[in-house]
Amino acid sequence: MSSTPQDPHAPGGPDGPDGPQTQTAVLERTETTPEVAEPGDHERFSHYVRKEKILESAMTGEAVTALCGKKWVPGRDPERFPVCPTCKEIYQGLKAPQDGED
Repeated sequence: MSSTPQDPHAPGGPDGPDGPQTQTAVLERTETTPEVAEPGDHERFSHYVRKEKILESAMTGEAVTALCGKKWVPGRDPERFPVCPTCKEIYQGLKAPQDGED
């Protein structure tokens, strides 16, 4: 038997029409990163946000904005953290007086 080198582009060769073929597909995906107002203690607190905004965020995955200005995508149990003092102060200022005052 004689072994003669084959043309790699010939039929049956690695680069020929019957040789191995691979295809590469590129998937494009746009990712949005929620903008945090400022890094720091915000992650240690629960924040006040309108209930309908929380539900909307759960369906769309978009960030919500708390009364204090923090932006994030809700995903943790707020019962495990103390309430943000800034959110609490703003919320109490928004509530209607309960004792008949203006």
